[in-house]
Amino acid sequence: MKIFPAGFLSRFPSRFPFPVRAALTGVAAAALGALALTPQAAGAAPSPARTSATATRQTAGQALTRLASARRALDTEAAIPGTAWVADPAAGRLVVTADPTVTGARMARLKRVTARLGDTVLVRRTTTRLSRLLAGGDAIWGEQARCSAAFNVVKDGQPYFLTAGHCGDAVPVWSQTRGGPPEARTADSVFPGHDYALARYTAPVDHPSAVRLSGGRLQKIDRAGQPRLGERVWRSGSTTGVHEGRITGLDATVNYPEGRVDGLIKTDICAEPGDSGGPLFDGDLALGITSGGSGNCVLGGETYYQPVTGALKAYGASILP
Repeated sequence: MKIFPAGFLSRFPSRFPFPVRAALTGVAAAALGALALTPQAAGAAPSPARTSATATRQTAGQALTRLASARRALDTEAAIPGTAWVADPAAGRLVVTADPTVTGARMARLKRVTARLGDTVLVRRTTTRLSRLLAGGDAIWGEQARCSAAFNVVKDGQPYFLTAGHCGDAVPVWSQTRGGPPEARTADSVFPGHDYALARYTAPVDHPSAVRLSGGRLQKIDRAGQPRLGERVWRSGSTTGVHEGRITGLDATVNYPEGRVDGLIKTDICAEPGDSGGPLFDGDLALGITSGGSGNCVLGGETYYQPVTGALKAYGASILP
């Protein structure tokens, strides 16, 4: 895993353009006169349209209640390393993923819990291991591991960067080269539960609020925001460079060997060891910090991200202006 001040992200290859996220606009153009309702006579039967709307709200409410109950059961009874779950709102169910390490008694336990939950959950197996994307390799180094930096931020007037919590746990001091001079020091890290860390620059290196792309281009990062289901996004990492995809789930739970991490963003983007800590973004909008995933960038995969807004709030930090 490799730590990169934003100025060092030029080493990441890019195959994709990075359009700035289109602003969402609301349209309100209904004529009030057309919406006026004739008062209903006392004792009159409700209209079919009103009855249908009420039934729809009740059905939606019942579905949310079932999903919440199923999530509580999984959280308390099936927090097994190698599993993850996320809501599929369109289908009204939770999708539970189990990797190849979930076998024997652990798989039997998962089956018992999910069988009791019936069609509220769908269990799927992956052929690759679900893991943190931490690795040793040639990149920006700690003593035994490398990561990718997510975003440069400011706290109390001083420059810092965000990365994954499991990166901060593994590496107290970061250098640009293996065995090189220190350039940043981990100030705090949180993992499991959440997965974010804050590192303070200790050397006079360039740290703009941008992700540097191939060819010397910069994607400026101006703000942080909330992800949207189906949103087109990009992520960058020190192992595999820049890849694009879609957000496929929100508020996902992943059970790592070290413990459970909740509230994650799920995407259909691949990643590999060393990409941990890297940024998930949409144009100039910072969205997340790479946490873990399964698969690879040859056969494909899926990845999970710590929402960046939670990390910023926890540290009282903000995206560099």
